[in-house]
Amino acid sequence: MSPRKNRRAVSGRPEKGGGGGSWAQETEDAPDGEWIVRAVPGTGAGKAYRCPGCDQQIPPGVGHVVAWRADDQGGEYRRHWHRPCWQARSRRSPRVQRSRNAPRY
Repeated sequence: MSPRKNRRAVSGRPEKGGGGGSWAQETEDAPDGEWIVRAVPGTGAGKAYRCPGCDQQIPPGVGHVVAWRADDQGGEYRRHWHRPCWQARSRRSPRVQRSRNAPRY
């Protein structure tokens, strides 16, 4: 077996692998404010989260996005979303949890 070769990062490009969270991050302007959105690949998703858009679980190993308001400096209000749920959040109304016998008006 031949020894592993250590490769240098090409200038201008981040290193691959565990480079301290080098995920794609961008800022989005939306009608509900400015958001910082980070794409999390499936290999980086190590635990389960609950999506606020559909209220379903995002299992470990499934790629998703993490979003928080740009004015939230500490990132305390980060939420993990399915990608389609994040893209459709402006078209959806809030999910109302009703009891079985509640009126539907």
